Amino acid sequence: MSKNLNKNYYAVIMAGGIGSRFWPVSTTSFPKQFHDMLGTGKSLLQQTFLRLNKLIPAENILVLTNERYLELTLSQLPEISEKQVVLEPAMRNTAPCILLSALKIKKQNPDAVMLVAPSDHWIEDEDAFAKDVQTCFNAAQDNNILMTLGINPTFPNTGYGYIEAEKNSTSEILKLKQFREKPDYETAKQFLSAGNFLWNAGIFIWSVAAISEAFEKNEPVMHALFSEGIPVYNTEKEKAFISKNYTLAENISIDYAIMEKANNVFTKKATFDWNDLGTWGALHEKMTTNESENAVVRAIPLLNDANGNMIYSETEKLVVVDGINDYIIVDKKETLLLFPKKKEQDIKKLLAEVEQKHGKKYT
Repeated sequence: MSKNLNKNYYAVIMAGGIGSRFWPVSTTSFPKQFHDMLGTGKSLLQQTFLRLNKLIPAENILVLTNERYLELTLSQLPEISEKQVVLEPAMRNTAPCILLSALKIKKQNPDAVMLVAPSDHWIEDEDAFAKDVQTCFNAAQDNNILMTLGINPTFPNTGYGYIEAEKNSTSEILKLKQFREKPDYETAKQFLSAGNFLWNAGIFIWSVAAISEAFEKNEPVMHALFSEGIPVYNTEKEKAFISKNYTLAENISIDYAIMEKANNVFTKKATFDWNDLGTWGALHEKMTTNESENAVVRAIPLLNDANGNMIYSETEKLVVVDGINDYIIVDKKETLLLFPKKKEQDIKKLLAEVEQKHGKKYT
């Protein structure tokens, strides 16, 4: 057991996404979570693991990912064993994989509390993150509650979901009133004015007992499906059970399946800065302090009359940019992308168009 770390603490890192809005760097064969997107020397997955390992023993950290990424995961995280990689035979959103991992952990340790975190978030103040998570672990250990970390909104962002917390409470742990889907701009401004709305970061903390009970109550069919596998979880027969039954699960997110239905949902307002790194624009925002600046990853830039660009090179290549503003400029092997940053949400659609026109896979 890792030194000085609580044996009842577990983490589940969700690392199965494709990240198609980060094309051409993120592809089906090598998604963004396995890339060093910020030029730090570590992939987003590696950074997430190290952040969690400050609180949670390495042997208690599971990685949920697609079958095709097993070798990639193990090569990037030599600290874990193959049995800690939970392989999804099909994409079924977040609820099924979270329930599966919770039941696996519960069988191993019924007293466990677990954290669920995406593999592609950027959190700079890791000490503040650890302190917030510890507060949530303490609350979840002592109470039958489901917790999520809420991010204090800094502007009316329409790309994030929001959570509404109770007002006028002095407690660190706030009761949640409701989850709200991505709003339009005017609604987002109203959320900020209200003062009790937070961004939904998709980071959850609960005891394995509490989340199992929540599934049993709110998603009884899914709970019954995965409960059949309890006798074989954490054994050599687990893989066959998952291969046979996983695709039968409903394709639904944890928010829809559980968090929006349960009446014991609480939040802790995060004290750390957070970015979900969902788009090239989000990466640019993370790497610059002023919108007029250029963000550069690995390129050797020579810039003239160029502002607000996101410049990414796979190698330390000289990149000359003159007279171009607010563009995404990505150089990767056989693909060069020059695309307006304001149209970044169209990159998914662009990829489909490119592949249809050229009759060739670029993923």
